Amino acid sequence: MAISVVMPALEMAQETGKLISWLKKEGDLVAKGEPLLEIETDKAVMEIESPGDGVLAGVKVLAGAEVPVGQTIAWIVRPGEAVPADQVQAETGRKSAAPVSAPVAASTSAPTPSNPRDIRVSPKARRLAAERGVDLNSVQGSGSGGEILASDIQAAAGVKAQSPAAESGSPIARLMAERTTQSWTTVPHFFLVREVDCGALNQARAQLAPEIEKSRAVKLTLTDLLVALIARVLVKHPRMNASWAGQGVRTNAEVAIGVAMAVNDGVVAPVIHKADQASLGDVASQRKELVERAQAGRLRSTDIGGGTFTISNLGMFGVDAFTAIITPPQAAILAVGRIADRVVPVDGRPGIRPMMTLTLSSDHRVVDGARAAEFLRDIADAIGSPQQWLG
Repeated sequence: MAISVVMPALEMAQETGKLISWLKKEGDLVAKGEPLLEIETDKAVMEIESPGDGVLAGVKVLAGAEVPVGQTIAWIVRPGEAVPADQVQAETGRKSAAPVSAPVAASTSAPTPSNPRDIRVSPKARRLAAERGVDLNSVQGSGSGGEILASDIQAAAGVKAQSPAAESGSPIARLMAERTTQSWTTVPHFFLVREVDCGALNQARAQLAPEIEKSRAVKLTLTDLLVALIARVLVKHPRMNASWAGQGVRTNAEVAIGVAMAVNDGVVAPVIHKADQASLGDVASQRKELVERAQAGRLRSTDIGGGTFTISNLGMFGVDAFTAIITPPQAAILAVGRIADRVVPVDGRPGIRPMMTLTLSSDHRVVDGARAAEFLRDIADAIGSPQQWLG
């Protein structure tokens, strides 16, 4: 049975994706999970894997095309199997007039129907049209298959379609602005702050680093230790590892830690999957690979999807403390400040200890103050005795 290859939705509110390149040619044999194509979103260029085993056939979109999410761009068929007849997106209810085997170039556009309800319009473009009084019948879509995009509405309204860099610094910066605004205005945040003694954490890093760095050829960082420890603490607190699912709470079976990291003009949070089951060396190796791919703009869809909890560490920038905005639908994010010597009570007397400030931002729809406080307490205990938690 033929398997459709569609333009995936990899990001919140994503409407289209740009096809950068095919990694296989039409007629090539492909295996499930094998890299098949590269697409560009507002966040990065990502490799998309083949959804099944078979032969790549019926390629409909060439490199450079901007394609609506959910649109079929090719098929994976059995050897000798014919490519299925075109299936048009559900909202149109119409058959495509283009031959199934003919690749569609980026500039190809379809005639504009006379009935505006039959026009293929992205949700953002339809909203902009209503806001700016643009008649959809008068707009020629520039998307693949003639779909009207937001840029078409801007042009029709007499507004110069600026590049993402001109509007907000970069596509990543624009996406960050949209996501943080949505989170801050829709998620009921509350915050808990706690200072923790990092003496034992520093000692554990000093003891464990030589072996890991020698065997893995990777530097063991404070973030690696925190990912491993917090992942194990999350197992004890499944509600902190849950997600808000519209009308209720959904518990996540996997512990997947997103690690916020800076890239050009923005921040991404690649995910370390099954972090609670990974050894400290595995966490360090995965984190290194994710950093390298993020900095090169080559993150894959699996690198950024499925996160259940995020850690944002700004200690390396000399930041003492800060609050972070939750990444929906996750329930919480932990902001980590730098480790600095401070005068604190030690056995009833003033003493100097390496202290760190943790700030936990939580979604009040998912967890209450008591649950979050218990979770933060156990994180402090884990940092105070890391060897016990790491085994």
